[in-house]
Order: sequence, then structure tokens, then C-alpha cells
Amino acid sequence: MSAQNILDLPPVRPWSGKSEQLLVKAGDKWITPAEAADFKTTPRYAEVKAWLQKLAAASPLMTLHSFGRTGEGRELLYVRASKGGAPKPVVLVQAGIHAGEIDGKDAGLMLLRDIALRGKDNLLDRVDLVFVPIYNIDGHEQLSVWNFPHLRGPLEKGRDANARNINLNRDYAKADAPETRAMIGLLRELDPLLYIDCHVSEGFDMQYDVTFTYAGWGTYARHRATANWLQGRFGPAVTQALTKAGHTPTIYPSPIDTRDPAKGIRYSPEGPRYSTGYGDFISVPTVLVENHMLKPYRQRVLGTYVLLEAALKIAATDATRIAAAKATDRASRPTELLTRWMPAPQPIGWVEQFKGIAFDTYLSPASGRLEQRWLGQPITFCMPIIGQQPTESVRLPKAWWVPAAQAEVLDRLRLHGITFETTATPRTLRLDQVRLVESKLLQPSEGRVPLAATFVHELGEQTLPAGSVRVPTNQPNGLLAAALLEPESQDSFLAWGFFPEMLAPVPSTDAFVLAALGERLLATDPAVKAAFEAKLRAEPAFAADPDARLAWLYAHAGPGHPYHLQYPIMRELN
Repeated sequence: MSAQNILDLPPVRPWSGKSEQLLVKAGDKWITPAEAADFKTTPRYAEVKAWLQKLAAASPLMTLHSFGRTGEGRELLYVRASKGGAPKPVVLVQAGIHAGEIDGKDAGLMLLRDIALRGKDNLLDRVDLVFVPIYNIDGHEQLSVWNFPHLRGPLEKGRDANARNINLNRDYAKADAPETRAMIGLLRELDPLLYIDCHVSEGFDMQYDVTFTYAGWGTYARHRATANWLQGRFGPAVTQALTKAGHTPTIYPSPIDTRDPAKGIRYSPEGPRYSTGYGDFISVPTVLVENHMLKPYRQRVLGTYVLLEAALKIAATDATRIAAAKATDRASRPTELLTRWMPAPQPIGWVEQFKGIAFDTYLSPASGRLEQRWLGQPITFCMPIIGQQPTESVRLPKAWWVPAAQAEVLDRLRLHGITFETTATPRTLRLDQVRLVESKLLQPSEGRVPLAATFVHELGEQTLPAGSVRVPTNQPNGLLAAALLEPESQDSFLAWGFFPEMLAPVPSTDAFVLAALGERLLATDPAVKAAFEAKLRAEPAFAADPDARLAWLYAHAGPGHPYHLQYPIMRELN
């Protein structure tokens, strides 16, 4: 029995809108595969590629390109829609980063057809469109009715993660997946005016069908000028277009509690692991589209089409304004990085008339608790907006120093376009070195074993060998460098577990040697003696373990243990 035969989704509300006029009639030579299937199914990768090759052959406006390969070797594709001539700024749209959330792919095919053959080529007068129809191709090809069961169509959907089970929308910072590395390369090559990432939501039922958001919605953007353009220009333009076409748009309501929507929606900062957060850090206006999961696939695709067309129009109109906002942000030099935050104790605002859907609850024999049952009846209610208050920020150094041996880190810095210099001779500097305390490994996530710790910063003279790498903060991507290199950052290489060698125990030796060394240390170093005695009092198991006691004393004996719990990247202070 298939998931579609047993899954009882909430009632669907009838819908019609002007955007239905975008559909072509059955039998049309250029009907897209999804239109031909009445949006019950979505085409596989090979069919999409063949359809795009056919379109490119029929129109000089369309060219099909490769920009890398997936983990399983499939060719990553994009279409460039352009009138040629002098290079124009680019609007970059990607679909299927979560391959089950594939609305953007089928909307993009329709829009490309209409630009190429149906009189909408004026959209390319001042901008080019670069469209990635399927970002997570390997996940896309694992079609199943059991994937994304909360989405009302298409019948079979791809997976959220790639062939290594890495969620590509958690990978922008650490860049482990070949797809991510290819997309970062494409972003650097194009430096788009606007970057749009198409998704479908989870959560709760509501009347809105097309929602969208940006990193730092409200006041939380890391770079303010591009955020101001998104909020002041993009949002109103696409909202007007969607409403006129018969859709019900809003800013994506990220729920505090899906079981009780009235508790509110959250606004918060984002890190560079996400597409929107990454765009914010590199000063590229970036939009997350989150169509509502329970709206029919046909309605969602049409809404995406309208949004993308409106996005091309506002980007073309505001190309000079966007370029100026990007330049302003890239010229800025923030001195701090917000690294931790928590929900504010009071709402920062209210949505006075949120367009929700009524529900009741019932005792589920499956879960044994009360579960929601959405009734399909429209309601409105007042919803609080829950913001965040900072709990930790770090003041940025003048530069970071990376050992030449940290090849994986240097590779990522190059990939992200972060500039650095390599010393030809040894350097002796007074640097901030970071030591980990209370470190622990977390649950494996996204192909890594993340690490959490608290940190002790110690300033002292260090001699760096020739070949050491200096990463200055004073550069357009200085804030991104900080997010990757500052140990307190939630998206740092350290937090993602890039330095497992730090956790290896220090080399040992015979107990009689360690005992004598420990006795001398306790007799000559009051600070070590106090810390040791405090640990004995606080941890009975440690106090009762002779080997653990000796190992602890040896680890604190001197500079002979340069790796154990020592963060290898040092900070050059201002």
C-alpha cells in the first residue's frame, strides 16, 4: 500500500486565481511535463535535461551549462536565459536543494518557456536569469511516495539530503558536499544581484499559500543595506504581484510551536550554513521561498512562477540600487560577531490578523496523546512575534593565523573567496591562543561530529614558522571569515568538528615518572595545585582513578603538548 493511499491530509480549500492563465492547453507543443500530468507528477532528471536541451535548441535566448557533478556523478545543470550582448547582472534561482520540495523546478520550466517562446523575453532586457532546475539531483532521483508525506503533491518526491545524507541547506559554511562546492563556485562566478532558493514548508495549516523570507528578517541581518533592499523593495513587489494573481502571500511564519500556532512566530539571526544566511554573510540579497505544504501542487507551482517573474522585474528596475547596497555592505567592517542568542522575554511585535486554519484535537491511538486535526475552516487571530536577545558576541581580531598543515581549512577559505597571505619567514608575535575546556562531542550531524566546548583565551608570545597563513579581518568577506574561524561561532570549523586531533590524549609514559613529575608540579605551581584539588573535590571518580590523576597532571605540566585541547588557529588582536 502506498503512502498516498493511507495518508489522510487535512481538507484542501478551493482555489482559483489569475495565475491559472499561465497554464498552456493540453497537447501544446511546449507543455511542460508537470502541466501535461496535471501536476500529479514531476519529471525525473533525464526528462528535465532533455526538455531543456529541446528548449535551448529552439531559442537563442537559452543556453544549457554544466557547473559540476553530484556525489554520484550526475551533471549539475543550469540554464542561462539572456539576450546576449554586454554582460548583464544576474538573478540566480535554484530549485530542489531539498529535492522533495520541487515546486521551483516546474515553475522555472514554465517561465523559461514563456521567456523563450511566448513573448516574455522583455524580462531579459536588463538582467539575465540563471536557473538551476535541480540542485540536489541525487536526492531527487530517489523518488518515493514516502518522501515528504506532508506535501500535497506531487505523487512521488525526492529526498531532502544528497547521496551522502548531507542536507545541502546546512552545508554552505563547511562545504563538504560536491554540490555545495559547485554552488559556491557558481555564486562567486556570477555574483548575482539576487539569489532565490525555492522550498516548501513544514509546520501547521494556514490560509497563506506562498511565503518567503530573508536572513535576519526584522533587525537581525549581518549586513544591513542588502537586507533593507529585500524588506523595502523585494517584499512589497512580490507581495503585490502574488496578490494580484490570486495568491495569499506573507513573510514565512516560522512557528514557535506547531502544536499551538498562537504561541507565535520567531525572528532570529542566521548562520552561514543556510543559503539565506550565507547570502547575508557575502552581501548577496538572498530569498528563501517557502510554499505552504498543504496547498495543491498546481497552486504552489503557479505561485512560484508569479514570484519569480516579479523578482526578475524588481531586480531589473533596482539593479543599480542593489549593486550600491552590495557595495555598501562589502565596504563595511563589522567589529563584532554575534554568536549566541536566546528568545526575548517579550514579543517584539504582533501579527494582528494572522490568516490561520481552525483545528481541534483528538486522542490518537497511534501516539497515545492529543493530536491536531485541521478542519479546513479559515480563522484569524493575533500572533506574537518572538525576537531574540544577544547572549554572546565576540570582538573580532585584526587577523587569524592558520598553520600551513591545516589544509582542509585553507581549502575552504579559498573556496569561499576569503583572502589570506602566507609568510615566507618565521614571525614572532603576541597572539591570543584558545584552549578548550569541558569539550564534548555532539550527535553526528550532516556528515560531521560537531563539538561543543567552553574556551579560555590566553595571550602570549608565539613564534610562527614560515608558511603560516594570515587571514585579515579587513576584507569584504571578513565577517564570513569570522563565522568560520572564531571558535565561539556556531558555524565555525571548530564547531563542525574539523580538528579531531585536539581531542587525542597526550602521550603517556611510566607511572613512576608521571608521579614524580606530578609531585613536583603540585609543589611548584600553585595554580595547577588549586585546580587539581578542586577537581578532586568535585569529581570522586577522578579522585579514585590514579591513572586519570597522573594524566591530568601531565597534560598541565608544560608546553610539550601543543595539540591537546589547543585550538590551532590563533588570533592577532588589534
